[in-house]
Amino acid sequence: MLAQHLAGTGDDGPIRTPRVPAREAAERELSKPRYHEYDPNPLQRALNWLWQRVDDLFNAAAGATPGGWVGLLVIALVVLLLVVALRLRLGALRRIPTTGAALFTDRPRTAAEHRTAAEAHAARNDWTPAVQERMRGLVLALEERALLTPAPGRTADEAATESGRVFPAHADRLRAAARTFDAVTYGRRPATAEEYALLSALDTDLSNDRPQLTTVQPGAAG
Repeated sequence: MLAQHLAGTGDDGPIRTPRVPAREAAERELSKPRYHEYDPNPLQRALNWLWQRVDDLFNAAAGATPGGWVGLLVIALVVLLLVVALRLRLGALRRIPTTGAALFTDRPRTAAEHRTAAEAHAARNDWTPAVQERMRGLVLALEERALLTPAPGRTADEAATESGRVFPAHADRLRAAARTFDAVTYGRRPATAEEYALLSALDTDLSNDRPQLTTVQPGAAG
């Protein structure tokens, strides 16, 4: 069809058309809609271009990698395994109990307020916050009795060690309470009703027992 429009035939032979007008005539003819009915739309052309670039990139990488495509797949697999191993390692680190964080993290409250909050959690069988609040109430009660020097950044382990000097008969129970607090707070291990009962009993015993002030270290009340 196009040839008929551009050249044509006749008794006197083909029509001779100068080069520039012939090119312009061809462009006008090819611009007609019937020649572009099945052309891809702009989105499809963009996607085709993108996939071509991706394919060129992978082909270039495969050509530069020893072993070609097989070598590239091996490297990709090794990278994937390293990412998985790193993810598992970081997850394990987060599960390790942290003992260096402060015992108190919110606004100042009294020992009675912490104990009341602990009992409210326990009534709902929320043992983890119950254990946390009871431990805070225990330590704060000793500060209120001037048996421990107030220290906002004190950790559970530090509180247990200092309290054990004042109540040496309960030193082991205090250390166990600190380990429980760290495990449920920083190790993300759920607390149990038994752990809360042990901590509550310890809190009650410390409230009723007489401290051994002769063993108090400098900085605590004496």
